[in-house]
Amino acid sequence: MNIAIIGYGKMGKEIEKIALERGHTISLKVTSQNADYAPADLQSSDVAIEFSIPEAAKQNIFKCFEANVPVAVGTTAWYADFEEVAAKCTTENQALLYASNFSLGVNLFWQMTDKLSALMENHKEYTASINEIHHTEKLDAPSGTAITTAEKIISNSSNLNDWFLSENGKTQELSLPISAERIPNVPGTHTVTYASDIDKIELTHEAKSRKGFALGSVLAAEFLHKKQGVFTMNDLLGI
Repeated sequence: MNIAIIGYGKMGKEIEKIALERGHTISLKVTSQNADYAPADLQSSDVAIEFSIPEAAKQNIFKCFEANVPVAVGTTAWYADFEEVAAKCTTENQALLYASNFSLGVNLFWQMTDKLSALMENHKEYTASINEIHHTEKLDAPSGTAITTAEKIISNSSNLNDWFLSENGKTQELSLPISAERIPNVPGTHTVTYASDIDKIELTHEAKSRKGFALGSVLAAEFLHKKQGVFTMNDLLGI
């Protein structure tokens, strides 16, 4: 396939490496220098992988739609526009796969979190929390992955209504605390903790490099080729 990479930073370069290893070609690389590209520039692409910034995500997706190019989106923090984007995708018979994390391991981690939180609903002596650690270049906090993890836990809880970004161990009634740390050269670590007065249970996903995210995005692009509709990683994994 001819793959357009929209957002050619560190992740984009890793995606390019994986895509070439899997026999694909790169038809377009969008950086800050050519961010004003036109839909016509996508015409030679079979599919696009979008890893830009939240402020540009919707515009990039719509350019792909205009060019009739399926797009796999790994940018997070744009989901306030999701309903508009999904409706346009459906109405115009386009294709979109969105994920707050393309890592296959993270998506399996979410499935385990879902099952664990359902089990812990009957054990109110445990208090849930999430900790996420990322590199210092990551601008949003908490991460999209942490938010999705929180949503899994909240959906199975009768005493949690929302999540909040916790600083210095602060708590809020009926809310799940997420603590966020930024450390140089850390690809991403997410830990779910259930703590009681006598013990604690932890579930952790630790990325060793960006390779897992890049591979997942290329697999998503391969899955999306010649499809129409709105998809998630669960569709790719058959979950």
